[in-house]
Amino acid sequence: MTTTADSTSWLLGEGDAITPELTALRLLGGGSAYEAFLAFDEITYGPVVVKVVRPSEVDDPETLHGLEREATALDIAHHPVVVRGLRHVADGPRPHLVLEHVEGPRLSTLIRRYGRLSEQQYLPLAIDLASALHYFRHVDVTHLDIKPSNVIMGSPARLIDFSVARSSASAAAIKGVIGTDAYLAPEQAEPGAGGEVPCYASDVWGLGATLFHAIAGERPFRSGDPAGATTRERHPQVAEPPGPLPSGVAPEVAEVVHGALEPRAADRPLPREMAEALEPVLARQPKARLTFKVNARAV
Repeated sequence: MTTTADSTSWLLGEGDAITPELTALRLLGGGSAYEAFLAFDEITYGPVVVKVVRPSEVDDPETLHGLEREATALDIAHHPVVVRGLRHVADGPRPHLVLEHVEGPRLSTLIRRYGRLSEQQYLPLAIDLASALHYFRHVDVTHLDIKPSNVIMGSPARLIDFSVARSSASAAAIKGVIGTDAYLAPEQAEPGAGGEVPCYASDVWGLGATLFHAIAGERPFRSGDPAGATTRERHPQVAEPPGPLPSGVAPEVAEVVHGALEPRAADRPLPREMAEALEPVLARQPKARLTFKVNARAV
């Protein structure tokens, strides 16, 4: 065990105190600004996930604002398919966000280990995630980073990582690229091009790309060149159609997935339309489980 920190990591081991109430159990991962730990929480008296701002970032206003923005998005996006935010501290020696710990593998892990999912797996997943996106439109949240590694598989599935989530107005004001390259909608890869800006429909694209990956076992678009001189070289999805889905995929499913990957945001289906199209396909499956039924009212 150690409590010594370097500039990029707190170097916390099992049994080390993150705060007086939070004890580190193991490091889960992290990003450029955060480390994520599985921890025991004396307040909820159980396991939680704690995102801790890295030592080098604790005085960075942009990082602290991002922590507040994520906590706010989680406060708004209460839904059965969304991980719960429990509390956060944006000041002090270790700014952090405490999240519900959800058991289960990430979708990205399942695909990497076992390949494409079966209909009995990806249909409930699609409906679960569409129900969340339907709700986000009502409470004004855009996630902007829907991808297999941000989905915990379960019953229902759970959407995680709201680190770049924001309101629709804030999303529309984005000038740079925010999100993950392989799952970016064209308007995220090139904000403002053709009058298109990141919006609710950008999450529909992310869902479409995620479902394609789950159904086909591979991404819908070829990898771009991060050092490319043009947006099209860096993000082929702004100019190319997606690859083909495997033979045998139900026509209703193919129509939903390809519709979600339409280049123009206005041409993509609403989340409730995706769920309504897939529910009958799920009902045809043996031992189809009950799913969260989205509100059929248009938004």
